[in-house]
Order: sequence, then C-alpha cells, then structure tokens
Amino acid sequence: MLMNSLKDSAKKLRKRGKTYSEIKQILNVFIPQSTLSDWCKNIPLPEKYFKKIKAINVKSQKGAVEACKLKREIKIAKIIDRNKHLSPLLKNRNIALISLSLLYLAEGSKTKRGSLTFGNSDPFIIDMFLDLLRKCYKIDNSKFRCTVQCRADQDIKKLEKFWSKITKIPPSQFYGTRIDKRTIGKKTLKLEYKGVCRIDYFSADIFTELMKLPRILHAGP
Repeated sequence: MLMNSLKDSAKKLRKRGKTYSEIKQILNVFIPQSTLSDWCKNIPLPEKYFKKIKAINVKSQKGAVEACKLKREIKIAKIIDRNKHLSPLLKNRNIALISLSLLYLAEGSKTKRGSLTFGNSDPFIIDMFLDLLRKCYKIDNSKFRCTVQCRADQDIKKLEKFWSKITKIPPSQFYGTRIDKRTIGKKTLKLEYKGVCRIDYFSADIFTELMKLPRILHAGP
C-alpha cells in the first residue's frame, strides 16, 4: 500500500473512532505510534471513541485490581504455609503463657492491680485473649465481667448478644453498655463494627504474673 493511500486509510479509520491499535490491526501494516499520531492529530473524534476509551480504561483498571488481589492472595497463602507448623506450639503451656503475657502487655490495662482489664473491637483478638487465658490458668468464670462500648445508633441488645457468644460470658455478667456520646447524631458507616468489648477478670495474682513475665523474658537468664 502506497504511503499516501495508507495515510488516507488511517485518517478515515480514525474519523470513525478507531484507536491506533485498531488502525494498525485493520491495515495489517506496522506503523509507528508517533507516525499515526502525527497523521491524525487534527482529526475530530466521534463521541463513541471517548466512550470506548473509557470502557477500555475501566476494564484495564479492573484487571489490574484483580491481578493485585490475586498476587496478595498468593503471598498470604505462602505466609500461612510456611508458618502453619507453629500452631501446635500453643498447646505448650509455657509458650501459651508467653503469648498471653505479650498480648496483655500490648492491649491490656496496667493500672488496675487487682484485676485484668483487656479491651478490643476485633472479635478475633478478644477470642484469642480468652482462649490463652483459659489454657494457662484455672479460671473461675464467675469472676468475669464484660462491658460493651458502642456508638449511639447501634443496637445494644444485639451487641451484647454478639459479644456474649464470642466470650462465652453470660449476659448476666455484663455491665451496662456504654455509649460514646461523641457519636450522637452521627451514623455508623462501618456496618461490621460491633463496638469495643472490655473484659475484666478479678485476679491480682494473674495480673501480677502477666505484668512481670515480659520483663523476666527480656532480662534473660
């Protein structure tokens, strides 16, 4: 195909709203992108061209997001696979006790010397704390108390029922739910948010041991 004829054909296709990639495919001739851009720089494009480009961009972005998601899932799977052998170690009381003391050091209250006070909004963390506590010590369930702290527009009864199921602490051992007054008139946007659950367990001995243990570990033999 002669150059002028090729140029005219390319310009006609561009007027019809074809992309540069489509033009090269239709003409079945290699044309540098810069050459096509120069030939077609003053050609007005139809509305359908912009709709097409938008659709291509959306598809491309979606593909990139899916690829990133898959990459992350593969990475997480590898992390799980190389660490799954550690799970049985928590059956050892000493290792479970170390884990419990470090968890309490990070998330627990250090001021109430007569009891443990541990709070979090993540059901997994609350469940892990109680599971470790029950593994490491002979627990008197009657010494547990639970307090829910929530936003003003949340259903208190549903939250108390939810946390009672997670903690295995009966509703009769729940203190009155505390509502954050700063949230009055403000809508809760995160529907999965279940407020904060605070666990109190009355034992000065356990509190003292959990507070001392990290320092003993850090000091070494």
